[in-house]
Amino acid sequence: MSAPYRKPALFAGHEFSAFQGGDDPAEVSAIAHDTARALLSRVQEGASAEVVQRVVSFADENGIDTLAELWSRSSAHSLPGALWRMYLIRDLIRAQAPQMSVLFSEGLEQLSTADVVVAGAPTPAGPDEMVTLADTILHGAFTGDFSGALDRAAAFCRIVSAGCTATANVSDLTHPERAGTLTQQAARLTQTAHELAVCARLWRDHALD
Repeated sequence: MSAPYRKPALFAGHEFSAFQGGDDPAEVSAIAHDTARALLSRVQEGASAEVVQRVVSFADENGIDTLAELWSRSSAHSLPGALWRMYLIRDLIRAQAPQMSVLFSEGLEQLSTADVVVAGAPTPAGPDEMVTLADTILHGAFTGDFSGALDRAAAFCRIVSAGCTATANVSDLTHPERAGTLTQQAARLTQTAHELAVCARLWRDHALD
């Protein structure tokens, strides 16, 4: 039986750091779900553009480790798990914008699916455009349709995964180590895309907690 729902307290972005993970898995899970619900509900209920931007860029100022402490151990098919993955994607793009630009562009060449449209592929897909896309996807989670933002993030992951696979195939003979790294990254991105797509379906069914 799941633990009874406790109405979360609302808090400002900087107050994330006040939450420390405990040793009790039930307590850790409760904190993860409470903070995720509180954050999403507070921002979606009409926060100012300034507050939304602070939430989106929280990891830039406080470090991704703070969010990891809160959400990284949550189920992949949960609200905190979904938010954690969206922040991770943004962090990855911002940290490796030039590489993401190359892999994203290669992925666009490989795919003829709706992912290109869903992700909102920028033209050109340069490093600056990648950073903007990362912010736009996470921004949409708090100001638009949450399931749509999840689907968009999943589409992005599938495109970059395709780019990783194609680049790995080209590099296999001359740079086998790099090819292996890209193949592993493609597998992780594909898995993340699947997890985000499941979360999007659960959200539309009012079953993502």
